[in-house]
Amino acid sequence: MTDTPAIDRPARPNRPVYLDNQATTRCDPRVLAAMLPWFTEQYGNPHSVEHVVGRTAEAAVEKARGQVASLLGADVREVVFTSGATESNNIAIKGAARFAARYGPRGTDERKRIVTVATEHKCVLESVTDLKDEGFEPVFLPVGAGGLLDPAVLREALAVPTLLVSVMAVNNEIGVVQDIAALAAIAKAAGALFHTDLAQAMGKIPVDVTGWKVDLASVSGHKIYGPKGVGALFVRRRPRARVLPLFSGGGQERGLRSGTLPAPLVVGLGEACRLAAEEMDADTARIAELRDRLWEELRAHIPGVEINGSLEHRIAGNLNVTFPAETALAMLERMPDLCVSTGSACSSAEVEPSYVLRALGLTDDVAARTLRIGIGRFTSPADIDYAASALAAAHSGRHAPVGP
Repeated sequence: MTDTPAIDRPARPNRPVYLDNQATTRCDPRVLAAMLPWFTEQYGNPHSVEHVVGRTAEAAVEKARGQVASLLGADVREVVFTSGATESNNIAIKGAARFAARYGPRGTDERKRIVTVATEHKCVLESVTDLKDEGFEPVFLPVGAGGLLDPAVLREALAVPTLLVSVMAVNNEIGVVQDIAALAAIAKAAGALFHTDLAQAMGKIPVDVTGWKVDLASVSGHKIYGPKGVGALFVRRRPRARVLPLFSGGGQERGLRSGTLPAPLVVGLGEACRLAAEEMDADTARIAELRDRLWEELRAHIPGVEINGSLEHRIAGNLNVTFPAETALAMLERMPDLCVSTGSACSSAEVEPSYVLRALGLTDDVAARTLRIGIGRFTSPADIDYAASALAAAHSGRHAPVGP
């Protein structure tokens, strides 16, 4: 606990102040408005194409597919709807591995390596780990102090024949942006498939899966101001990326993801992608200004505060901040009206220090003094001012101001 100058700010401007936009985003009211008719008046099954109600729902789903494809830089036939990025990641990684094991050409047995990065989302790390039980070799590459994968490290790893490489475009904790085009080129030159988790990248940075020459890519609706429970998987057509489905069913979504599509959620994802395509540049500029404003306030009032991860290669809305004295949990208890996160894996018994921060070389003590702050489309300047006040107060041992 340190004595730091207090910031003279009013109480919180809303209830509560939400700065955890890497965890999830508020559903944009325009997205909700687009979805509502498909819960009520237009309730058809999009796979019931024998009648007009079903065909109307099918048309809405295909319009949304085009909106997702447009934001991805993909062909509309390359978009498969799923329940979210976790499912998409599982289909991509396990599906590609199992297809190769079952149908791969001669020499596939030599390509049993699945290469990923130590800072990937848990669902990627665990998908790769699970494949060890099926005879595959998981390889987890380190990152540098800034959180980026060195292309030379990947190139060296691929000197051994490899089936698949998976690297996320934007890290969910520290917000750093990998050079996916360069990494994919290295993988392709080595004869490996390339998958990228775009959950934190879509709508925040320009994405071009065709130009990047990736084979598989995962998308989540609730990270881009869309609904929870829907996402997409990009599956390249030419040259074709082949994957096996995770479960059996009616063969919907080109046989890769059986089950009745939730038309309202799919429509919402499409609308969220449409809005992102139109507003990303303006959103990014405004959010970056708010981030810089908050960072300047924190540096002025909490000497010794530090940012984790590359500042140059970073999305606009992320700050991953280590405080010089107080633990993150102690600070969270003193500012119940400010929604930020530790980025740690929590259970009722303990809080495990972030494996992402450990991969950057941070000690457990430093990781325990770290908070993730996520600024988004609906963050206001008043929110930023309150957050600066709350964080400074909490770090000095005082409780943050509470609004009415």
